[in-house]
Amino acid sequence: MKSWWLARAGGLAVLLCAQPGWSAPGASPAPGGDDGRIRIQLVSRDEVEISSEIGAKIASLPFRDGDAFRSGQTLVSLDCSLYAAQLRKAQAEADAATQLKQVDERLSQLHSIGEIDVDEARAKAKASAAEVAYMQATVHKCVISAPFDGRVAKRSAAAQQFAEAGKPIMTILDTSHLELKMIVPSKWLAWLKPGHPLTVRVDEVGKTYPASVARIGARVDPVTQTVDVTASLDGHAPDLLPGMSGWASFANR
Repeated sequence: MKSWWLARAGGLAVLLCAQPGWSAPGASPAPGGDDGRIRIQLVSRDEVEISSEIGAKIASLPFRDGDAFRSGQTLVSLDCSLYAAQLRKAQAEADAATQLKQVDERLSQLHSIGEIDVDEARAKAKASAAEVAYMQATVHKCVISAPFDGRVAKRSAAAQQFAEAGKPIMTILDTSHLELKMIVPSKWLAWLKPGHPLTVRVDEVGKTYPASVARIGARVDPVTQTVDVTASLDGHAPDLLPGMSGWASFANR
């Protein structure tokens, strides 16, 4: 008898949790409201941790937390005087190897040296050219440029600090392309398709913006019967930032 009452109570709790807009006392509000609105959060389409591919001292970090930058601007400059010297040395050795190859090829035509000597000179010239290309690629990595327009979210290093290869120096966000993340009932898939229009009212600025569905999740959560949806804003909204939240309303439901 006791187990029967427990089963009944458990079933009632499941039914209550399934009601639109219901949430347990002290819990976070459910993502969907009774009026069909859906809670959303703004996220950056691209968030990148900038790190160095080589070990070197940081010469300069021109941008600080919150600063805006344009694509192609220098985010990090490394002190690569040692690598630059190695490049000059490699170029000098490559020039000498090229001259030796040319001389040996001429002597070979005059039958003054054997073909083996010529092959060795050619191989040395190729190896020297490869070393130059390697050092040129290394020196090129001494400057890290912005891959897109955005803002600095966090600096993890400072000028004059040694940058270890692969260790984050800063985190940047693409604030010009914001997306809306939301969770909707899976039964909405009967009418919700990519391109479906919606409007979103952002709490922090108190404004409403047009948007449209960009992507729908690849699977339905079997427990909550919900699916992830991503929408994109129609047009540029410079007053919006990642992390802001609001409510989405869908047209022609």
